[in-house]
Amino acid sequence: MRLATAANEAYTASLAVSELLGCKQCGGSRGQDEILQVGSEDAQMHTLFADSFAALGRLDNITLVMVFHPQYLESFLKTQHYLLQMDGPLPLHYRHYIGIMAAARHQCSYLVNLHVNDFLHVGGDPKWLNGLENAPQKLQNLGELNKVLAHRPWLITKEHIEGLLKAEEHSWSLAELVHAVVLLTHYHSLASFTFGCGISPEIHCDGGHTFRPPSVSNYCICDITNGNHSVDEMQVNSAGNVSVSDSFFEVEALMEKMKQLQECRDEEEASQEEMTSRFEIEKRESMFVFSSDDEEVTPARDVSRHFEDTSYGYKDFSRHGMHVPTFRVQDYCWEDHGYSLVNRLYPDVGQLIDEKFHIAYNLTYNTMAMHKDVDTSMLRRAIWNYIHCMFGIRYDDYDYGEINQLLDRSFKVYIKTIVCTPEKVTKRMYDSFWRQFKHSEKVHVNLLLIEARMQAELLYALRAITRYMT
Repeated sequence: MRLATAANEAYTASLAVSELLGCKQCGGSRGQDEILQVGSEDAQMHTLFADSFAALGRLDNITLVMVFHPQYLESFLKTQHYLLQMDGPLPLHYRHYIGIMAAARHQCSYLVNLHVNDFLHVGGDPKWLNGLENAPQKLQNLGELNKVLAHRPWLITKEHIEGLLKAEEHSWSLAELVHAVVLLTHYHSLASFTFGCGISPEIHCDGGHTFRPPSVSNYCICDITNGNHSVDEMQVNSAGNVSVSDSFFEVEALMEKMKQLQECRDEEEASQEEMTSRFEIEKRESMFVFSSDDEEVTPARDVSRHFEDTSYGYKDFSRHGMHVPTFRVQDYCWEDHGYSLVNRLYPDVGQLIDEKFHIAYNLTYNTMAMHKDVDTSMLRRAIWNYIHCMFGIRYDDYDYGEINQLLDRSFKVYIKTIVCTPEKVTKRMYDSFWRQFKHSEKVHVNLLLIEARMQAELLYALRAITRYMT
């Protein structure tokens, strides 16, 4: 019965997606290839929808967006299911409450509301939902780590860890703390994905709604190359006809830069000193990437009650006279250090997270907009390493000069906003980068962003735990 319900909900969802992307002008559809991907009779798709529904009791909009990339979605659902529902150090209601705390730091009411319902469903005390001060002291003590991890993870020290592990009757065990850290990083990153893809509550939930593109009488939206353009992104000539903007040439220019960089790699390799210098330059420049829309967002009361110090937010790690040593991956990395620590204290989770990281990092369909048979590894690595660079994390074997060649300013603004202050992202930011790319490709970008962010947070937290243990 539950599987049948899941299939029905999946079908209804596919109709909603078709309605969103459909074109009334010609009876055609906007991004039809992407609609088919969501609404097909593919067995893997139905299995994923059924698994999601069976685990969560719902088919949420996060799943419906991630399904553009089934391989990733399968890994994501498996990991999230293990974190929330399988045997582990923390009781079930603690897990959902920590999810609420983490999502609230980024004012993500969508995730907060989902986990409020789940918290109550597993027997959580409704009084805790009146504010963090009503939760057990043990959870209140986690608030400081949640705050720093969400906004300035480079400031985490072994003293933060010691304070939680030696809090007398409110102490955390190492295993509990690792479980909590993984949950916090998971939901900080998922908040980034929720805002980055513009995910709204389901239609049956408060605030849920559908969206229809504005009707434009003098053109058919299906005439645009890939259906990802709004009227603002098109150029209309004096006769009222629509022509594709310069976004087409942006793709060609990016392809050419990738080709040139590969040729330069083959010809000569920069010295270690030069590579270090380029990292420092990119790190400094990342501090000055900000949006013209950048302004403080005041959290709503229904969200802010779940965390303390509402004024605490992202600050560039090397501004204001602070000097934080560069985090060298060669000294502490996920593969050699973080993975084994997590697996030792919370068995099997390290393997699940590692699989998810690898899928996101290596995922490719060898396409770029309208081009096929393209090696995108250089571009994916630039995106991943740029995010880590913003967090002060450096790879000795990477030439950071490539980042400025491959990532333009509008894309950097989007990346930094999604990763550091996702609550400030706007649709204009989403529309302004990679204008010729499909929605599925932009979702792919968001998967890279959230996994790189999660790994960066984990590296700082797990390094602090390792230092405490040694």
